[in-house]
Amino acid sequence: MDIFDWLNDWYKFNCNGDWEHQYGIKLETMDNPGWEINIDLWETILENKIFEEISINNSDSDWITCKVEDFIYKGYGDPSKLKGILEIFKNWTEEE
Repeated sequence: MDIFDWLNDWYKFNCNGDWEHQYGIKLETMDNPGWEINIDLWETILENKIFEEISINNSDSDWITCKVEDFIYKGYGDPSKLKGILEIFKNWTEEE
């Protein structure tokens, strides 16, 4: 399954008639340049799951940071890291 299909399914699974009115997924570009994604975890099975921050900074054009803060998965990365940010999220959700 493609990572975007997986994310689509994760979003649909959490839509319950209420969650999607207050929470969701935000994907934006940044001016440095790069990607920013915020995925609300509040009222999901992940809201209390521990996430160890990942931060790799090889250069101005090769970097990624992922963390959970205030019940939000926050992923940032250079223009080539969108898939990587989502794969880190997916892998974390599937950990025991």
